[in-house]
Amino acid sequence: MMSTFKVDATLTKDGMLTLSDLPFHAGDSVEVIIVPRAIEFPSNGYPLRGKVLHYERPTEPVAEDDWEAQR
Repeated sequence: MMSTFKVDATLTKDGMLTLSDLPFHAGDSVEVIIVPRAIEFPSNGYPLRGKVLHYERPTEPVAEDDWEAQR
């Protein structure tokens, strides 16, 4: 039976990763797959909930004076 062991690690030098305290023995054959850590979002499904409490004039144009076409 094949078991899987997962470990999170951070590279301390470009191109070099050191793993220790693995649950394997000398002579065991293992397969190593390196996957970059994905950005984790809050698990509640609403990551912006509670961030903005109030918008001032939300439907008003923004920076109208900056448009060259209106000059």
